[in-house]
Amino acid sequence: MDIATYVNSMRDPAGLPFYPIIFQFLLVLTFAMHITMVNLVVGSTFVAIWEVWKKNEHGLRLAKALGRVLTVGMSIAIVLGVAPLLFVQVIYDPFWYTATTLSAFWALMFLVVITLAFYAGYGFYLGNRNADIDSAKTVWALVAGGLLLVTALLIHMLSMEQLMPQHWKDWIVSANGSVSYAGGEFHGIAFGRLLHFLLPSFAVTGVFLMLYSAYFKDREDYDKAYVNYVGQKGAWMALWASVLAIGAGFWWLGLIPSDFHFVRNPLFLLGAAMGVATTAFIGSSIFKPQERAIPAALLMFGTIFVMCCAREALRMKHMSQAGYSIYNYPVNADWPSTILFFATFIMGLFVLYFPAVAAFQAGRAKAGQVVTLDPCIGRKAVSAMIGWFVIVAGLGIIVSIKNGVLF
Repeated sequence: MDIATYVNSMRDPAGLPFYPIIFQFLLVLTFAMHITMVNLVVGSTFVAIWEVWKKNEHGLRLAKALGRVLTVGMSIAIVLGVAPLLFVQVIYDPFWYTATTLSAFWALMFLVVITLAFYAGYGFYLGNRNADIDSAKTVWALVAGGLLLVTALLIHMLSMEQLMPQHWKDWIVSANGSVSYAGGEFHGIAFGRLLHFLLPSFAVTGVFLMLYSAYFKDREDYDKAYVNYVGQKGAWMALWASVLAIGAGFWWLGLIPSDFHFVRNPLFLLGAAMGVATTAFIGSSIFKPQERAIPAALLMFGTIFVMCCAREALRMKHMSQAGYSIYNYPVNADWPSTILFFATFIMGLFVLYFPAVAAFQAGRAKAGQVVTLDPCIGRKAVSAMIGWFVIVAGLGIIVSIKNGVLF
């Protein structure tokens, strides 16, 4: 059986419940959000370690603040990571399932390693929450940072295995004809690609520090020198990390098969142009990081999103070599579940609006000051959540009765 026949026969016989281009757009969007948070977590961890090692007064205060960023950011990154993974499983199922079978041991170990990294991050945060930060407690951050790098390597390896179906048979069947079912081997590592995803961690964290500085600049209980220190540090770090990330991007470009002609891909050209533009804008913001924090953040996320689009175009090119296209996937539209999905998404944004605004306003207030919000917003959010539970439970009961499950 040739590879094209294999991957196409591995598709779900039920087909897709909605049009593949919608799943693809949501895959790219949610991955861009996920990788942004991952970058923030990785960058925050190593910046905190660096600041503790330097033992600068402002740096030690920043390291303690980044301990909280590490824990909250990792929680958000994990939640956001579920969405793109599900979309990959829907439209690229033959590739994802094959990759996780080839390296099944490491696919399972990923869950163990990320859990340990999560606990290590909390160890660093809790150890320094109510006490002065010191080098001994930084061991937790070192452990978290090391484990995060391991998770990056594991997910990179699984992603690369998906893109190389022409090597699957060679990885399973050795030269002497023996078949390996252990699932404990690494395949397809490309360090240029891996670095291109890791180096932006410091660019994203640098922009976050610019936002941090802008957010707290009006707080009376925040020392101006400290706030300015954070803003300047963030701008410089974002600048140099962006330059290095661009270099790693061209290294990765050199690893892409030349017959793909990816250098001429419009999405790649747009992503490269936006990367240069974002780097130049950050460079011009060195001495006014607070005023330019929000535009820098918008430019940074825009660049990440366009680069994720280019990454998706590259994935499609790889898979077209195996005779696979998501646009040929049979579609059996399921309108009720699709409407419920998008309605749930909109409802979730509405529900999260109230706590998000409350947290933002509370953070801007000085210690001891009470912040009040219109309780009507909170009541509507709670009502929307209750309504959602009633609808979902009601649909479940109706479908169960219709299918004769309950009676």
